[in-house]
Amino acid sequence: MKVLVVGTGAREHAIADALKDDVELYSYMSKKNPGISKIAEFSQGDEGEVEKVAEYAKEQDIDIAFIGPEAPLGKGIVDELEKNGIKCVGPTQSAARIETDKSFMRKLFEDYNIEGSLVYKVFDNTEDVNAFLDDFERDVVVKPVGLTGGKGVKIVGDHLKDNEEAKEYSKEVIDNTMGGFAQVIIEERLIGEEFTIQAFCDGTHLAPMPAAQDHPHAFEGDKGAITGGMGSYSDKGGLLPFLSQEDYDKAVKIMEETLKAIAEEAEPYKGILYGQFMLTADGPRLIEYNARFGDPEAMNVLPLLKTPLSEVCQAIVDETLDTVEFEDKASVCKYIVPDGYPETQYAGEIIDVDEEAIEELGAKVFYAAVSEEDDGIHLSGSRALGIVASGDTIEEAEKIAEKACEFVKGNVYHRKDVGTSELVEKRVKHMEEILEN
Repeated sequence: MKVLVVGTGAREHAIADALKDDVELYSYMSKKNPGISKIAEFSQGDEGEVEKVAEYAKEQDIDIAFIGPEAPLGKGIVDELEKNGIKCVGPTQSAARIETDKSFMRKLFEDYNIEGSLVYKVFDNTEDVNAFLDDFERDVVVKPVGLTGGKGVKIVGDHLKDNEEAKEYSKEVIDNTMGGFAQVIIEERLIGEEFTIQAFCDGTHLAPMPAAQDHPHAFEGDKGAITGGMGSYSDKGGLLPFLSQEDYDKAVKIMEETLKAIAEEAEPYKGILYGQFMLTADGPRLIEYNARFGDPEAMNVLPLLKTPLSEVCQAIVDETLDTVEFEDKASVCKYIVPDGYPETQYAGEIIDVDEEAIEELGAKVFYAAVSEEDDGIHLSGSRALGIVASGDTIEEAEKIAEKACEFVKGNVYHRKDVGTSELVEKRVKHMEEILEN
């Protein structure tokens, strides 16, 4: 079977790595990813130029295309590929609105009475925003309606001092058409612990994966700007230390109801559905959906797959998806980024990665925002590579991942606290305090 992976980053490298032993692998990527280029035939180009991707797929006689990033999904890459007879793991443009249009997602919850939503309003002018915030007595979250690469969300009490600063940021979002929409969403701020459940979907059935917890803040101690994710962990048993089976099942039920609603409102959803939840005193609440694997969370679950990913892809496109099995292990991913990220001066610099030493420890390297040139691996301004390890406990996986990070040299930084016992225990105690109150 010929499979094309579309995308350039660590998420796509993890997808390609999970497929490489079972298929004839191809890649379409904007930069030469050092990891993907070793295991796949590839073409370089803009993944958002969907007609060119489809043309390449036809030339190579591709059977299935696996779409990694959200931007091409929003541009209708699946529609274009399927129009050319190529089956896809990824939703159509209409179904992908679950991520690309947050107002569509929230209205879906309203119209189909899906549990787990939150108080929100969509605005297209600052006067109405200001009036709403003057009357709203709780802290809020401000979100652009469209895609902003995981970096457009600002939270009162975290990035914004108060609702007055929320007004200013809302004006910035609307005036600058941030995310492609001259609109902003104001949501209530939920108190709890965030977690992610990703699931394979064939349009009707959903096969959930182990839960993971991302660390979006740039610096240790959960400080600094919100990023695309500085690392993540998953636990043995598919749960998290603060997440019960009951709450996991409730979150999966919300995703199942959403899958049904998308099929009614748009069209059957095939691919990966990523649910970002907040575990609150009232159970799991849905923060937002992504229409693809998370990055870094894909790196937690894909190395643990027991069911071959090639078989899962075939089942998705054939609409015969059943249970997908994973190894019963914990995993920790730590992202290596340029020093000072997200405000960095080191784009273009060369880094040294001792892959052999990392792999001898039992860890994996997944390359992200780097480019392989004749003289070496160059940083861009964003997250460079993910180091991933698994073990019987989170603590064991964390120690392997941390040791492996020593074999990446250059002007780089990573959050050493991701997956540590101290940080995990902090999450557990936080959740216990919320439930007690």
